[in-house]
Amino acid sequence: MSRQAVHNNASREVCVAGDVTIEKGLGPEGRIAVVRFDRGDGINALSPEALRQLTDAARSFEDDGDTSVVVLTGGTKSFSAGFDLKDAEGRSRQTMDMGTLRRHLKLGPRLTRAWQEMEQVTIGAIEGFCVGGGVALAVALDFRVMARDAHMRVPEIALGMNMSWQSVPRMLHLMGPARTKQAVILADDRISAEEAYEWGLVEQVAEPGKSYEAAMAQAAKVAAQPPISVAMTKLTVNRLAHALDDLASHMDLDQFALASLTDDHREGVAAFLGRRKPRFRGR
Repeated sequence: MSRQAVHNNASREVCVAGDVTIEKGLGPEGRIAVVRFDRGDGINALSPEALRQLTDAARSFEDDGDTSVVVLTGGTKSFSAGFDLKDAEGRSRQTMDMGTLRRHLKLGPRLTRAWQEMEQVTIGAIEGFCVGGGVALAVALDFRVMARDAHMRVPEIALGMNMSWQSVPRMLHLMGPARTKQAVILADDRISAEEAYEWGLVEQVAEPGKSYEAAMAQAAKVAAQPPISVAMTKLTVNRLAHALDDLASHMDLDQFALASLTDDHREGVAAFLGRRKPRFRGR
């Protein structure tokens, strides 16, 4: 991590690591924690280093018996714009051999798995836009609260890639097959907060700028419940719901690696960076 600081104020603890801030000891009996990912640029793209920081943040709760629920939020203008295509480390994937590339591509699924497998209940507060990898992270959480003027988009196919990070099974559980195909394949279509709620992609729509407050209100309800019973119930539901996810998505990393070698992927990224419409040729 690029920088780290820990501050204690009575039972409240604040830890800053890079672009991620963790605040513990909030809400009923101090059982709520907030993880805020904010790069301060209004875009909040997920660089490889940001993926590591957010993974470490999730893992920091592994032995935390004092926290029952974790609220994950981004900046006021965006939850996340997805993977940072302009980041130097991310762009270096273009020159990696297949073995190195496969290892580097594990950063994304490692992140979403860490958040899904947390013992604490997790709630995402989404403002502005939530794109690509941001959606992948959001669907790995237990609940999502979305501002009414926010939107989601899954642009991977438009970039000549496939949706990975084991996100397709998670989206399938939430929305069903047709809506999942619609969200992923029609990559240029924005999903409004109302549509996301209707489809089952989010559980609550809040007024603009109020998603964090709504998420904290929901977190307070969870935090007031018996912690051990809550944790065991979450584990049971997750084990039943996601029992076949690894089987269904174990190849999505390799599919992503293969897709990244295609001419269509190079064209998709070039078109995105050049702000033009791509011309795909199935090559």
